[in-house]
Amino acid sequence: MAAEQARYQLAEELGGIEILNARYEKQNFSRHSHEGYTIGVIQSGAQQFYRTGGNHIAPQDSIILVNADEVHTGCSASEGGWSYQAMYPTPEQFEQLSQELGIKPQGAPYFSQAVVEDALVANSLRNTIATLEHSSNRLLRESTVYSSLSLLLSRHSKTRPLSVLKKVADSKLSVVKQFLDEQPEADVSLSELANLVNLSPCYLVKQFLKQYGIPPHAYQIQARLRLAKSFLRQGNKQLDVALDCGFHDQSHFSRHFKRALGITPGRYAKEFQA
Repeated sequence: MAAEQARYQLAEELGGIEILNARYEKQNFSRHSHEGYTIGVIQSGAQQFYRTGGNHIAPQDSIILVNADEVHTGCSASEGGWSYQAMYPTPEQFEQLSQELGIKPQGAPYFSQAVVEDALVANSLRNTIATLEHSSNRLLRESTVYSSLSLLLSRHSKTRPLSVLKKVADSKLSVVKQFLDEQPEADVSLSELANLVNLSPCYLVKQFLKQYGIPPHAYQIQARLRLAKSFLRQGNKQLDVALDCGFHDQSHFSRHFKRALGITPGRYAKEFQA
C-alpha cells in the first residue's frame, strides 16, 4: 500500500459536502485554511497540528475539530504516518442544520477544543462518511449526515468567545478579506488593498495576520486554491485553472495545491471525472 494516499469526494447532501479519506506518512501541510470546518477522525497513527495558537496531537480514534477559516497545519505524530477520514461542512450548512433541528445557540458553531475523544461521535462520523462513499440511498445518506452532525453540535459546540466576535466585527479587515474571497485571481498589491480601506500597508498586514492567522498574500493563495478546486471539479485543464486563478504557472499552482491539500491537482481532478 502506498504511503501517501488521498481520495476526495463531493457528496450532494446539504448542497454539497466535501469528504476525504487519506493516509499520509511524510506529508507536511503548510499553514492553510478551509472555507468549511474540518471534522476528522483519526483511523490509525496520530496527527500533530497547529490550531488556535497552539500545537495539538490527535491519537487514534480521536476527532479533529478546526473551525471554518481557521489557520492550521498537519503532519505525522507517529512512526509510519497516520490515516484519517474527514468532512468539511460550511458555516451555512451548520446554520441550516441548527435552525432546522432547533439546536441552541443557532447559527454557525464554534468548537473550542481542537481534539476531542468521543467514541459515540467518532463512530457516527465514520458511519456517515462510509455511507456517503458507498450508498446511493438518498434517505439513508441524508439521515446519517443530519444525525452525525447534530450529535457533534449537541456535544461539542460552544458559543464563540466575545473577543473573537469583536475581532470579526472589524469592518475594514472584513472588506479586505471579502475582496480576496471574491476576486482571488486579481493581481492586487498590498498598497491597493490598504488604500481600499484607508489603512497603512504595514498596519493592514499586522492586523490581518492577528485576526486571520496568515498575512493577506498567504490568504490570497488559500482563496485561489478554493477557486481552483471548483474549476478542477468542472473538468477544466490544469494549466488553464492555474492561470485563471492567478498562479504564475502550473508548477507554482501544483506546489501550493499539494502543500495545502496533500494531493496533486491532477489526482484531485481525477476523483471527479465521470
